[in-house]
Amino acid sequence: MFDPKKIRNIAIIAHIDHGKTTLLDNLLKQSHIFRENEKIPERVMDSYDQERERGITIFAKHTSVYYHDYKINIIDTPGHADFSGEVERVLGMVNCVLLLIDAQEGPMPQTRFVLSAALKMGLRPILVLNKIDRPHADPDRTLDQAFDLFMELGANDEQLDFPYIYASGSQGFAIRNLKDEHKDLFPLFDLILEACPPPPGSLELPFLMQAATLAYDDYLGRLATGRILEGKISKGATVTCVDRNGNHTQHRITKIEGHLGLKKVELEDAGAGDIVSLAGVTEIDIGDTLCSSDQIVQLPPITLAEPTVSIDITINTSPMVGREGKHVTMNKLRERLFKEKRANISLKIEDIEGRDDAIRVCGRGELHLAVLIEAMRRESYELSFSKPIVITKVVDGTVMEPMERVHVEVPEQFSGMVIDDLLRRKGEMRSLSTSEHGLTTLQFLVPTRGLMGYRNDFLTRTSGLGILTSIFESFAPWKGDIAGRLRGVLIANSLGKANGYALFNLQDRGTLFVTSGDEVYEGMIVGEHSRENDLIVNATKAKQLTNVRASGSDENIILTPKRKFTLEQAIDYIDDDELVEVTPHSIRMRKLYLLEIDRKRHGRTK
Repeated sequence: MFDPKKIRNIAIIAHIDHGKTTLLDNLLKQSHIFRENEKIPERVMDSYDQERERGITIFAKHTSVYYHDYKINIIDTPGHADFSGEVERVLGMVNCVLLLIDAQEGPMPQTRFVLSAALKMGLRPILVLNKIDRPHADPDRTLDQAFDLFMELGANDEQLDFPYIYASGSQGFAIRNLKDEHKDLFPLFDLILEACPPPPGSLELPFLMQAATLAYDDYLGRLATGRILEGKISKGATVTCVDRNGNHTQHRITKIEGHLGLKKVELEDAGAGDIVSLAGVTEIDIGDTLCSSDQIVQLPPITLAEPTVSIDITINTSPMVGREGKHVTMNKLRERLFKEKRANISLKIEDIEGRDDAIRVCGRGELHLAVLIEAMRRESYELSFSKPIVITKVVDGTVMEPMERVHVEVPEQFSGMVIDDLLRRKGEMRSLSTSEHGLTTLQFLVPTRGLMGYRNDFLTRTSGLGILTSIFESFAPWKGDIAGRLRGVLIANSLGKANGYALFNLQDRGTLFVTSGDEVYEGMIVGEHSRENDLIVNATKAKQLTNVRASGSDENIILTPKRKFTLEQAIDYIDDDELVEVTPHSIRMRKLYLLEIDRKRHGRTK
């Protein structure tokens, strides 16, 4: 058991893609916790399959390293705004944060959010100016911008006197001064020991801990993870669990798990300052208090910011239901979603009054919801869901809607187009600047619903050269109607396989979402119309064959490649009267209502 004075608990926080996980890779390697011949993958902490595929951190991860005679507990947090609930939850476990800022890009929207959360909790950040080896890095400018951000967020005098260090996570070095030798990350380890205070708490006081995150093990049941605030705990000890309603239950601790590098290690005991996972408390929830039976304490509950968007999830009712997935009933969907609710408190999952065929899921953004749906389809579930809608609230009789702070970087020639787009979506421009490299940076406040469906258009309109990031800012009075999708869709009128001849004749009408041989059904969206109205089409129509052979009568059919949708793109794309159908291997879109098709007009052959 470590003396609390020899423990340091830190979290690494940053905007997405500013290098948290890469820096942590090299911190682990240089702490010598791996064998010399051990194969170490890149981004070792991103163990969840979607994290590796998407290149982002989704769940907060905990690890520990030893440096000299100190134990340093490190938590890697997500950088994407949609998973900010993970950041809010873990900051209570640490006594200091490493705030990473890209020395070229400077502070970004998520930097503002995570720094604000850390400052409100009284933490004193250590600023890491990362990626100083990049060609256009300007660490001095970035340091000034960081100081301005601290001032803007109301940092106190102690927090304004923050320590800082220069680093390159990919190259594996940190330096106190820009002229120092680029050697290793030991200067960063030394700064952590100097600037991060040891955790408060005494080994002599009664045991006290709060569950900050939950995990599930098939053999052990629920595991509650948190920092031991006071006292010590041993395997086999009896503790009292106090839930949010003040109810007391007695439990016996069956296992204590800590971390060393990437491995979980079983501990016989742990004390104040340690971050551990405890098994044996069967029905514990996030925010519940674990304490000594001799001195019962109830800690304040963990509160998170409210979700801003919601979708309604229902069963797959298309003619292709059950072909790919195993779980297709509402009971199975409901069971899986409420299982998610027990461990993931940043998602809000609830029944819909008056509807037994749907369940509502509320989250921070489209990506937040897409990760859950993607996990379900990989577990062989089939489902359909509606267009996301923003969650409003009424304050003093005024309807309030969520607003997002939007950061845009585009080549200067596209800036006018982007400004026009965001103003039409009820955005308010807050700042505009253009660098000597011809790169325009824009700051906007935009209603959340104004951004829905815009990200795909933004990439198209900026030829893929623009960067758009956003984070929830506040609730503001309803901004009025916002124009939705500008074009209609092509809707199939029959069940069957898409035919090359039919698609060849349809591709002049718009962009196709299917190709020859794909199965379609009545009501399925098979393409985007080039005009603003919907169009019912026959995608299965084959060319009528005759026994007359004529030279040159057959056209050479060349189909334009179909447009493929990812889950997030489909969520963004659909309109109010449409659904996305998700199966283990397919993503389709369809109209909500049953189509009234005039067979004589659209179904006859000539």
